[in-house]
Amino acid sequence: MTDTPAAGGLALPVPDAALADRLERRMQRVEEALAGHVVSRTRYVTEAASHLLAAGGKRFRPLLVLLAAEVGPHPDDPEVIDAACVVELTHVGSLYHDDVMDEAELRRGADSANARWDNHVAILTGDFLFAKSSELTAQLGPEAVRIQAETFARLVEGQILETVPPAEGEDPLAHHLDVVAGKTGSLIATSARYGARFGGASREVEEALTAYGEIVGTAFQLSDDILDIASDTDESGKTPGTDLREGVPTLPVLMARASTDPADARLRELLDSDLTDDERHAEALALLRSHPAMTQARDYVVGRAREAKRLLTVLPEGPVRTALESFADVVATRTT
Repeated sequence: MTDTPAAGGLALPVPDAALADRLERRMQRVEEALAGHVVSRTRYVTEAASHLLAAGGKRFRPLLVLLAAEVGPHPDDPEVIDAACVVELTHVGSLYHDDVMDEAELRRGADSANARWDNHVAILTGDFLFAKSSELTAQLGPEAVRIQAETFARLVEGQILETVPPAEGEDPLAHHLDVVAGKTGSLIATSARYGARFGGASREVEEALTAYGEIVGTAFQLSDDILDIASDTDESGKTPGTDLREGVPTLPVLMARASTDPADARLRELLDSDLTDDERHAEALALLRSHPAMTQARDYVVGRAREAKRLLTVLPEGPVRTALESFADVVATRTT
């Protein structure tokens, strides 16, 4: 998932200046805590575990924890900071494993851990971060441990399913949506859930924000699918058409493949061919950009963003709800 910068250095749009200031101050506490949580008994492990944290990132997930905590009476509770660290350690640990699976050489503009060291170090460092996340979760109580375990299972399942084609008779689009919901949506849902829970919000609000996080997180990732085809710049965080060239299934491609229009025969032929060839890649990209599947994909993401905003009606009107609604709007508008 590619994070979108916002005013004041926050990964979420926060129109209210006072709220933005509180979140920025608490994010500094999260940064300091994260640096402490990745310290090992040995310098070598500390260096490897700190590598991707030091490379940056917008810290979207811990920020969502802090923002969701604002709906409760105790947004400044120390457990909120701990929960923010839990989700970020889990996320960063998954990036180490992602880079091994993708054979990536760069992450956040720096050498990936597998490129700087090797696959063994990258995998074990990811495991170390998962272990540190689990240690911290245990301090939050047994219910937090259960939530984290379920989340981690969904995240790993999504990563595994991403590597295999749909089962015989399974809808490829449904398979892709399951992958995205598990790999991305699950941890973002837990980020919102932890914030509401440890900020002291009601069960109704916690459940609404959990559902909101799942939908927005999934939709945000799907908007990257659209930008891979639609953008002429580096909006998606990578060269446009990268997923297409590598044969990675994305929302508009899967929707285009589902078309039975005879006029799409050439596009289907190209999608089944080797798109590492520059000419075929350029032709497929042009056909996809003008295909009705692009509008269909945008409409799907916009609809999900609207669905997420409707869940926020259980929150009182105010700057926190406005910020959450603004993020759903960003999800919808970044696909255009």
